[in-house]
Amino acid sequence: MNLILLGVSGGIAAYKAAELVRLLIRRGYEVHVVMTANATRFVAPLTFQALSGHPVGVDPWDPHSEWGMAHIDRAREADLFLIAPATADLLARLAAGVADDLLTTAALATDAPVWVSPSMNPKMLAHPATRANLHTLRERGLRVLESGVGEMACGDVGPGRLPEPEQIADAVDRHFSQGKDMAGLRVLVTAGPTREYLDPVRFLSNPSTGRMGFALAEAAAERGARVTLLTGVSALPTPPGVERVEIESAEDLGREMLARFPETDFVIASAAVSDYTPAERAPNKIKKKSDELVLRLKKVPDALAELGKRKKEGQVLVGFAAETEDTEANALKKLREKNLDLIVLNDILQPGAGFAVETNRVTLLDAKGGREELPLMPKRALADLILDRASASDRAVVAVSQK
Repeated sequence: MNLILLGVSGGIAAYKAAELVRLLIRRGYEVHVVMTANATRFVAPLTFQALSGHPVGVDPWDPHSEWGMAHIDRAREADLFLIAPATADLLARLAAGVADDLLTTAALATDAPVWVSPSMNPKMLAHPATRANLHTLRERGLRVLESGVGEMACGDVGPGRLPEPEQIADAVDRHFSQGKDMAGLRVLVTAGPTREYLDPVRFLSNPSTGRMGFALAEAAAERGARVTLLTGVSALPTPPGVERVEIESAEDLGREMLARFPETDFVIASAAVSDYTPAERAPNKIKKKSDELVLRLKKVPDALAELGKRKKEGQVLVGFAAETEDTEANALKKLREKNLDLIVLNDILQPGAGFAVETNRVTLLDAKGGREELPLMPKRALADLILDRASASDRAVVAVSQK
């Protein structure tokens, strides 16, 4: 039986943690709860004790608590340390390495994977300090369960909601049931934008941040795959266990993809690649000499289409289609022309989808005519679903059987 240490911090979403405990226990996990003092203002420790069947840790100095120094033992014995909800204050203390209560002390003492599920007002989540703290935690290898989008208790609408308990429990199930289901597979993920330079200081590009590709790389690595991430310029930290290779132009990306493809089982091409590049690059900065500047562009060779031609038995190709009109028809055309096994259709005009956001709303189309429309969800959750569907293809079964 897997032991989950559940940390609960002092936000209004703490009430959802009670339902999460109930779901996890129903699914066969042993759950121990540790709370911050502020969390007890929202939900009494007795509630969690009744649901979990174990004493709840709150005060490290309570002489009558069954936790006492046992918090170190529980932290060591845990198979997963899940903190939900994680408030802005708790994230700041975790990022700073503070250990001033039972929860943060246990977080420093555990060898288990640590997950945090942020829950707060949208403006607090978007604040540079909070973003920096999340960046720091990701760099240290903590997994961040992306916040849901919706109406808050305060009436504001936006990202910052704690995911529903079922969604968190499903993520826990995937973590333990999948285990290393992609162990031994070699996965190549492309992410971020490309830059096509006009001169030494100007380039053609797009707003991609690489979030979707980085989420896919992280998910594949957690499932045991050997992952190489080819990424354009991105401020995101490298997921644990992932080899990061930085590229700049579409030509750079294509060259790396073609060179690595023979030794790759899965290619997941989520990068936002330029279709055109300047026919000539000016050696010096182009000066402002007239009211108009005419650029002559040439088409960039389609590396993914070339992979589709070279694809052998057991190799799986997954592409992305960022569309604004005739979305499904355009995506199906790409699926056929590039000989893909699965394409992820993303209507970037839909709210909460597209570039530079933490969520996505997509439709999955496969080579056998399958169609699956998915609701708005965090990109990390979507990454697991994409890997699930890609791994379920006949070609993936061949790839796994060859290992």
